[in-house]
Amino acid sequence: MTTTTTDLDLSALRAHFPSLREGTAHFDGPGGSQTPDVVGRAVAGTMLSDISNRGTNTGPERRADRVVQECRAALGDLMGVPGDTVIFGRSMTALTFEMARTLAATWSPGDEIVVSRLDHDANIRPWVLAAGAAGVTVRWAGFDALTGELEPDTIGALLTSRTRLVAVTAASNLIGTMPDIPAIAALVHAAGALLFVDGVHYAAHSFVDVEALGADFFACSPYKFFGPHCGALTGRADLLAGLLPDKLLPSADRVPERFELGTLPYELMAGTTAAVDFIAGAVPGEGSRREALARSTHAMELHEDRLRGILESALSELPGVAIHSRAARRTPTLLVTFDGHECASISTHLAGLGVSAPAGSFYAWEASHHLGLGAAGGLRIGVAPYNDENDVDRLVDGITGYLASGTSTAG
Repeated sequence: MTTTTTDLDLSALRAHFPSLREGTAHFDGPGGSQTPDVVGRAVAGTMLSDISNRGTNTGPERRADRVVQECRAALGDLMGVPGDTVIFGRSMTALTFEMARTLAATWSPGDEIVVSRLDHDANIRPWVLAAGAAGVTVRWAGFDALTGELEPDTIGALLTSRTRLVAVTAASNLIGTMPDIPAIAALVHAAGALLFVDGVHYAAHSFVDVEALGADFFACSPYKFFGPHCGALTGRADLLAGLLPDKLLPSADRVPERFELGTLPYELMAGTTAAVDFIAGAVPGEGSRREALARSTHAMELHEDRLRGILESALSELPGVAIHSRAARRTPTLLVTFDGHECASISTHLAGLGVSAPAGSFYAWEASHHLGLGAAGGLRIGVAPYNDENDVDRLVDGITGYLASGTSTAG
């Protein structure tokens, strides 16, 4: 019998990331994680294999079809949904734009939608633009700039009988806030509206259960959780069956193919499957892939939260440091600013020390401005499962050294 453990073997996990051998301490995971060797091999192996367009006649055709079905099944296990509801695309942004246009065709002038200022612009602008084209009113949900919290009642107060859709993040890519999505979903559905959840940052740090969240649509990006650069979107089967996206006349009309434009990138789909399997295998144990994902994700969360606690404690002791990530439930993602110092200069200083912690607003345009940080944003520190205490020490020492130098860079 296989022994089950809840502990993450960090050395074994880190050994799968060739990039870490170059010595950089990566805190840039929210923008895209590092890639394990098994994912790189899956991508290269698929591209170099005997493969063609999908079909059932030849071996290469069947191989392509198998790659697609395996990817849908893997992402289905990751999100807790049927594989045949998984739509694959070049990015979450592209998929959201396409779904926004499709849903907007069902709206009428006078209808309303709700978007959140906590969100990445990829879950704001597609809806705002679609609403403008359809003559639909946009209502904005703010969040508490001091605590970082987005309360369900804030969204509930904006819902009316004309609300058709609410778009909200499951985790802020800027400050890590994780709103109570099930509570929001209950309010949205009671109003007769649909809920579109941006799960890009959430899926990189939490076990995903779309049904438990109450999301009608849920989008994520495999390159945030060790996979290739691509996007995935799932929706309730009955909703997808009733939607008619723009498509080429001869392309497949079945779900999910009717939502996928052009030939699928088989190599990226193979890499995505490998990424899901890599996560599932991070902690040994028995059970299905879905059960393995739950076990490994829990272990990764514990590890990340421990490092986040060390970081928060160390940074809070430094003079003039403001930590804007303060919600009760949040990912291990910190947005930090410094009195008298530009975050971009500190990021550059850290880069010279082999520590990657970028500065900016990271497409969370509304959130950064709502916090009073404008386009400059802050220094974003994102902990990933492959980070260790040595990485944390290097980051803290780098910031401490910069602040101790007395150099003022504020404009």
